[in-house]
Amino acid sequence: MLHLKNLSYRVGERVLLDNVNISIPAGHKVGFVGQNGTGKTTLLKLIMRQISPSGGDIIYPQKWELGMTAQNAPEGRLSLRDTVLTANKELTKLKNDAEDVSNPEHLAQVHDRLRDLEAHSAEARAAKILVGLGFDDAAQHRPCDEFSGGWRMRIALASLLFIKPDLLLLDEPTNHLDLEATLWLEDFLKHYRGTLIVVSHDRHLLNLVVQEILHLERSKLTLYSGGYDKFENARHMRLEQNIKQQKKQENERAHIQNFVDRFRYKASKAKQAQSRLKKLQRLQPIAYLQADQNREFVFPKPARLSPPLLTLENVNVGYTAEPVLRDINVRIDNDDRIAILGANGNGKSTLIKLLAGRLKPTAGKKTKSSKLRIGYFAQHQTDELNLKGTPISEIARNRPRDTETQLRSHLGRFGFSQERAETQIAVLSGGEKARLLFALMSCNKPHILLLDEPTNHLDVDYRQALIQAINCFEGAVIIVSHDSHVIELTVDQFWIVQDGAVNSFNGELKDYRELLLSRQSNKISSKKSDRSRHNRKKQRRTAASMRANLAPLKKALAHAENIVETLDSEKKKLQESMADPALYDGASDRSVQLQKQLGRIEKELEKAEKTWMKLQEDLDLQGNG
Repeated sequence: MLHLKNLSYRVGERVLLDNVNISIPAGHKVGFVGQNGTGKTTLLKLIMRQISPSGGDIIYPQKWELGMTAQNAPEGRLSLRDTVLTANKELTKLKNDAEDVSNPEHLAQVHDRLRDLEAHSAEARAAKILVGLGFDDAAQHRPCDEFSGGWRMRIALASLLFIKPDLLLLDEPTNHLDLEATLWLEDFLKHYRGTLIVVSHDRHLLNLVVQEILHLERSKLTLYSGGYDKFENARHMRLEQNIKQQKKQENERAHIQNFVDRFRYKASKAKQAQSRLKKLQRLQPIAYLQADQNREFVFPKPARLSPPLLTLENVNVGYTAEPVLRDINVRIDNDDRIAILGANGNGKSTLIKLLAGRLKPTAGKKTKSSKLRIGYFAQHQTDELNLKGTPISEIARNRPRDTETQLRSHLGRFGFSQERAETQIAVLSGGEKARLLFALMSCNKPHILLLDEPTNHLDVDYRQALIQAINCFEGAVIIVSHDSHVIELTVDQFWIVQDGAVNSFNGELKDYRELLLSRQSNKISSKKSDRSRHNRKKQRRTAASMRANLAPLKKALAHAENIVETLDSEKKKLQESMADPALYDGASDRSVQLQKQLGRIEKELEKAEKTWMKLQEDLDLQGNG
């Protein structure tokens, strides 16, 4: 069990955690939520003992192994699979010891621990995790340095999942994942046997995976039973009850104060008035539970155009002479709501850039309305913002004819107050920068919104605001997102980008999820089958090496077997001697001595047999592994 006991943490004068007490039973899965900047990541660091609390204590079993999402991506020339395998330090050390240790008893202990760690299946487990996170067999044998930062963060996540810590701490684990990898991760965490605390704004994950929601608000922690939807309902009820209690207390205060004001100077009522005054002083104000800020934004209404807005006929597109996508045939109409599915690297962003006009077709025909305006959102565009500017100066650059009132009104549609509209962009949060991009892309009242991972850096409330804004928008929406909750509530069509083609998918997102998980399972099975066929020659070549590696174990086993045989022979001789009737004639104590000797031999034999059995099991494991 994890206990947070009177835990406090301060940064200067700011209190992030104030004397909190929470207990999480072993094996429980907890979603950790709260507004950005309230201290969620800080608490994870406290649990990991990366930083020290200002007061209180964090208690968990000493034997527990803890693991937390890495802050830095792995690098170097080590292959992806080896990077994951070596993440388990104990497993790596034990494998080295198994090759070097000659002491039979120590060797037996090493192999016993290797068996506990399921060493024989380690490589298969590492490969399965990497496949689930989007790395095929060829990619798993490439060095980390050949991958981008986002992909290397996936490797870091894979390493953490491979270790299988007793307490798994995940901080926004889906930020660097596509929908396919996110769906796999949800399934993995759902079946995870350890204790899990996950910080996430992914509503679907929080509903599917966790059993409880831990809410951080005003430096206090509250634990709610159930997933995110249940937490939201419970919190709303709590807020309503809080408002009722506050109103009741205000009425009681007013009633008492009225009595005191009327009668405190009347001799006949002075005593009662004084009593009520003391009662008034004793009334503690009910703690105010603040409702989460009402967050919403609005995409402006576009002018109506005759359909279709845009068509692609037999289009090829790419960055070189070799196209990434071939023979694309799609049509976009005014009210379309389309999600683009497919693993990263298959061309989803390429398709979005083609639709946005950032890439030109290398073959085929692209047709669009002459008055068509497109709004394009991509997370990398935050790098293109003028960090020295302000939201209002950026909007003014795009809408030079608007008055200041009109500019502020436009920013207000995307959650910017007067103060934040004048704040330097460099100090805005990631979520504020994302909302500024929404505001900028909406300046020309687009007919089509192209949204490439729009939910990164948005908290749960603003993701809900995005859902509402999309559903109220009167133009077409094309979206790429790893947030299945957003997809389920906004789209009614699916395109799959796979193997260089774009095809429609007739089904719901849950059908795609089942197809994906089935496909991943088949990949693992196929991979095992292929490995079995293609590695026979390699297995024959390594057989001699395996026999050499097993030699010390075989030697120890032979020695143990000799000891067992010797002791068994001595035992039989003693039993034959004790079976002689003449031994018991007279007053001789010979029989007593033989009995003692037999007892000693039996104990030694039992111990020797246990050693022999352990060594035999280890040999079988090594030989089969």
